[in-house]
Order: sequence, then structure tokens, then C-alpha cells
Amino acid sequence: MASSSYLFTSESVSEGHPDKICDRISDAILDAYLKEDPYSRVAVETLATTNKVVLAGEVRGPENIDKARMEEIARNCIKKIGYEQEGFHWENCDIDVYVHEQSAEIAQGVDASGDKDEGAGDQGIMFGYATDETEELMPPAILYAHKILRTMASARHAGETPQLAPDAKSQVTLRYEDGKPVGTSSIVVSTQHIEGVSQNEVREIVRPFVENALPKGWMCPEDEFYVNPTGAFVIGGPDGDAGLTGRKIIVDTYGGAAPHGGGAFSGKDPTKVDRSAAYAARYLAKNVVAAGLAKKCVIQLSYAIGVSKPLSTFVDLFGTGKVDEEKLANVLNKVRNLSPRGIRETLQLNKPIYERTAAYGHFGRNPTNDGGFSWERADLADAILAELS
Repeated sequence: MASSSYLFTSESVSEGHPDKICDRISDAILDAYLKEDPYSRVAVETLATTNKVVLAGEVRGPENIDKARMEEIARNCIKKIGYEQEGFHWENCDIDVYVHEQSAEIAQGVDASGDKDEGAGDQGIMFGYATDETEELMPPAILYAHKILRTMASARHAGETPQLAPDAKSQVTLRYEDGKPVGTSSIVVSTQHIEGVSQNEVREIVRPFVENALPKGWMCPEDEFYVNPTGAFVIGGPDGDAGLTGRKIIVDTYGGAAPHGGGAFSGKDPTKVDRSAAYAARYLAKNVVAAGLAKKCVIQLSYAIGVSKPLSTFVDLFGTGKVDEEKLANVLNKVRNLSPRGIRETLQLNKPIYERTAAYGHFGRNPTNDGGFSWERADLADAILAELS
């Protein structure tokens, strides 16, 4: 039997982390295509290193989004994040674009035609998760790790912390007793800063952001509060470490508290089930927990390239459920069309809503009026309960 008292850790990275710069650029290019044509096909990857950005991938969409436009989008992303450093500057970094037309063979498998419905853009497995440990129905460790960095970034953009630079990471270790989180045992924050700021000064700048991100009384012991534990962190961003799209998938989802499927999200249009089916699985899992049917829920969906229906739907309620898991899986397939087209239309995913997802998690966010984070709605609970009854 698993222990009910344990430590659990999740990490997050800031919008200025090299990998997250790449995620943002890829998603900003996706948004540009979807804004012009909601049915564009996009799969764009980004690499960033010292004063260099490389874009690669395949697209099918408006021709006015050419290499020059993609370069402009990339520079604008870097500028908005705040990089004006010698080793990485939005204005003078080199940007190479190697983006080409989508493979005709992939298009043939995905496109709807005649009696054939739109197929999945690839094979794969996708997971969604929800837990009642927080109001957002998210695992708390990743939620707090995101909040620390998100509020630090907001303060930096507002000019309140001029000593800090864009690159940062956080890590939160929670202490569980009787299966419930009761406090933190350690906190780690590493943040880039300007020359001449001491480690202790950075520590005191960071402290209130950590304390305000946690529930009252949850701050870790002082000797377990680690800020820039290696000392100075002046050289950061892509000048300090190369970045790639899709290299922070656990940060993007549940911080290791639940399984992750085989693919990343950023830079992919919603025909790619790596992204859209993971959003759908989260939507279903969140509504199962919101309906009071379980304290925790994980859902797995699987697909084959060119095939519209999911090959399998698996539900695990971790022994906390009030309903048979196999029956619930059947109900979920009844209340929502889980084909790529069905997911796309239900969650209205053919909109330019993706750049905002690139940092601080794709889940646990608030739905917006323009359709952003639509998979975070809890509007399916009544339909699930009605079908079960």
C-alpha cells in the first residue's frame, strides 16, 4: 500500500527560459496562421542559442505569412519577454527560417473527404488529469511553482524588480500527511539578474513572491529556502543554454503528478491530437471531479493517424470514484465527440489562442471570453451526471 505521508516536488520555468522562448515563438506563429485562416495546418519548431534563432517545420495556410513575417513574429516575442542582452537581443539576433509546405501524405490522412471524417494528425496517447486538492482542480505543487514565476515576471514587466532578468526556474516540494498537502518542505528559485546584485539581495527580492504564492503558513523552513544556490546567475537565456520547442512538457501539464502522453503541445495546430486530445482529456477529467464523481481522475485517449475515432478511452479514479470506471468511459464518449473534429469544434480550438499557453502551464488557467483555455470550463458536469443516471 502506498504511504499516505510523503514529499512531492514539481518545477516550473519562466517565459524567459530558453525552452519557453521557443514554445512562445512556435505558438505565436501558429496564432498568426489561425488568425488569417482558422483551418491552417501548422507544425513549427524553434531552436534558440546565443544570438541565434532557427525555425523549422511544415505548414499549409496563407502565403502572406512568409519568412519575413515569421522572423518579425519571433523578434516581437523575444522583445515582449524582455531580452535586450549582449548574448541575446530581439533586435540583432540572427533568425533563420526553414519552414516548408505540409507533406501531401500527411494531409491526405488528416483531411476530411467524401464520407471520411477528419482524421488524427498522428498516432499517440494523451492524458488528462484533475484533483480536488486545489480550487483549480490542479496538483498544488505545479500550481504554486507557476504562480511564483508568473508573479515575478509581472513585477519585472512593471519595472518593480529592475535587478531581475527574464530567465528563471522554480521548484516546490510539498509535504503530504494522510494523503493531503499540509505545507512545503523546500523551495528552490533560480533567477537571472543583472551584474552586481548579491545572492542575498536576490533572495530577499524573491522571498515575497514565494510567500504570496503559497497558502498562509506554508512557507518552508529558512534553511530549505534556496535562491540561486550556485551563486551568480547573470548569463542566462539562450546565451547560457540552448532552447528547443517542446522540451518542458511536464511543466506544461501536471508537474509529474499524472502521466504525460508522447508529444509536446506548442507550435501544433488542433488537428494534432498531441495537443487537442490532451486538452480534451483535461476537460473531461476536470468535469468528472467537478461533478463530484471522484477526488482524482486521470483519462487516457489514444488515436491512429488518419482515423477519426479514439481507439481507446481509459479512466482511473484512484479508488476515489463513486461510479464504475468502465461505465464512465462509455459515458464520456457519449456526451462528447472525441474525434479530432469533435474536439476542435467543442472547445473552439481553431482560434489564435495559443501564444498565451506557452508559459506557466496549459492547465489550471481561467477560460477567457475570446475562447482561450476553453478546456478549463466545468460546463460538462451536469451532462455527465444526467447520462449516468
